[in-house]
Amino acid sequence: MQPYLMQKNTHTRWSSFENLNSIKGAGGKTNKGAKGRPMEPIEIGETKVLLDTKGSGIIHRMWLTLSDRSREMLDGLKLQMFWDGEEPPAVNLPFGDFFMCGLAREDKNRAFENQFFATAEGRSFNSFIQMPFRKAAKIQIVNESGKRQGHCFFDINYSLTPIPDNAMYFHTVFNHVEKGTPGVDYEIIPHIKGSGCFIGVNVALIADPVYQKTWWGEGEVKCYIDGDKDFPTLCGTGAEDYIGSAWALGEFANQTQGCLLHDWDTGECVFYRLHTVDPIFFHEDIKVTIQQIGSATRPGLLKILDNIKDLQITSCDVQGVGVTLYKDISGFDFFEQTKHHTDDTYYNFYRGDDYKSTAYLYLSKPTR
Repeated sequence: MQPYLMQKNTHTRWSSFENLNSIKGAGGKTNKGAKGRPMEPIEIGETKVLLDTKGSGIIHRMWLTLSDRSREMLDGLKLQMFWDGEEPPAVNLPFGDFFMCGLAREDKNRAFENQFFATAEGRSFNSFIQMPFRKAAKIQIVNESGKRQGHCFFDINYSLTPIPDNAMYFHTVFNHVEKGTPGVDYEIIPHIKGSGCFIGVNVALIADPVYQKTWWGEGEVKCYIDGDKDFPTLCGTGAEDYIGSAWALGEFANQTQGCLLHDWDTGECVFYRLHTVDPIFFHEDIKVTIQQIGSATRPGLLKILDNIKDLQITSCDVQGVGVTLYKDISGFDFFEQTKHHTDDTYYNFYRGDDYKSTAYLYLSKPTR
């Protein structure tokens, strides 16, 4: 939007507890206008509606903060969004995962900003994703945490305005697999029929300690679009490569890519990639996966083999030369076949970790 050009049919609105749904001329009435209702609690089991408006428009920004920002609370609060009166919700996922806080830690509540989200000092939740609607928009939080949320502050900034015919509806896809199966790719987006645009993802991962703190991120991100079956059209080269880094990961936050948490001791990692400069359009269908492949040097691999006898080794890097192996340790004399390898040889292998992810996308319809 270009603010120096007058938009005759555009009306600015803010929804907050001081004026829910931004009723014309009705803001700040409580306590004679002296900040009487800036926040409300969310009781156990309560559904708290933050916006319920009719007409066409677009949501530009959401800001919220909570007094209890524990992992249990951010997992237990469900954020839901409905477009044009349709059900089920287009957005339905844990509050923390939507805002890239899927592994909330009090010692790691760092400030960050990217093109979709921001937290100024690790205590707030901001979204800048544009969310059009044609007939209605409803946003609510459901408290399934089993605990009372004492303080919820928010405002949702939106415009009531006509939207173009080709405008699409915002959706999320949330997935969580606590124990991955080696050799089975984790699904960031399951197979979805229809047209739309994949605009980004955040992943929260906890590495299984059975793999001895070895690197988990050799898996390739694959996008199957418009009729792809066994093999994708879009294929990356590794997890840290997908988010623009290299040679494993440290913590960083850029506008379209970042790693907000990486702890080798606990195995926890949160990373994101936003496709705002390289949107992925699809016209028939889409599926997005990431392989669960890790790597280890020879000494590290031998430690893993003490506990996992049927480890599937897919390839190795011998002094800079890639060698395809794809061997199941059972029935394969690994030690004899690789006895000439040095300790700095890296081996890639299938593994299974705790993955959860939130994919952000636009679809041509208000519901899937």
